[in-house]
Amino acid sequence: MDNSKMIAYCGLDCAKCDAYIATVNDDQALREKTAKLWAEANHAPITPEMINCMGCCVEGVKTPYCDSMCEIRQCAMKKSVVSCARCANMDGCKSLRYVLENSEDARANINDLRRG
Repeated sequence: MDNSKMIAYCGLDCAKCDAYIATVNDDQALREKTAKLWAEANHAPITPEMINCMGCCVEGVKTPYCDSMCEIRQCAMKKSVVSCARCANMDGCKSLRYVLENSEDARANINDLRRG
């Protein structure tokens, strides 16, 4: 798979996400561990069955959050941009700012996409 397709709209690398890893390896133990961690971190009822995702920007199964609750993904799809790096409103986006302030990798990926 083209590695650029594994970079989410926000710059996060889906290939490093436990939901993606559990899905491609059909790893039930990782699904259970991830569901428990994410449920605790988000104070939300997340079950192992929800931990299935092929990546933000590709066809296939998504976690419920990535599929319909992620504001960044919904916005990028509505604007038909391949990445937030290609959005004219990127610098003023509060949702994206949160991701970029909390993930050095996402920030580096977005900067690479802006230059490329």
